[in-house]
Amino acid sequence: MNLFLGILLFLLAQIAVWFQLNGQFIWKLFEKNPILISISGILTSYLFIKATQLTVKSFDGLLWPPRFIGFGVGIIVYAILVSYFFNEGISLKTFVSLLLSLALILIQLFWK
Repeated sequence: MNLFLGILLFLLAQIAVWFQLNGQFIWKLFEKNPILISISGILTSYLFIKATQLTVKSFDGLLWPPRFIGFGVGIIVYAILVSYFFNEGISLKTFVSLLLSLALILIQLFWK
């Protein structure tokens, strides 16, 4: 259960970071108010802290697996949101990078 919740929190945190950084290219409000938008970083940081805490518990105190899982989730979230909001296609290089990100996650989850 800790692992599932940790991955879910990593997912939410990565989505929040994506909008915090790239919302300026979508909405004028974000572009004109970077200080206000940066305040959301407090909640995002909390999500990352809790995600790390939960996933470290699920891996018996190991720190590397949560790092790779958070990174892999972030790459996948980034690709999906850039594709959706900016219509940037997925090149072969990006596709291979996504596969590598998925491999990172799967290695951490299933390689004992």
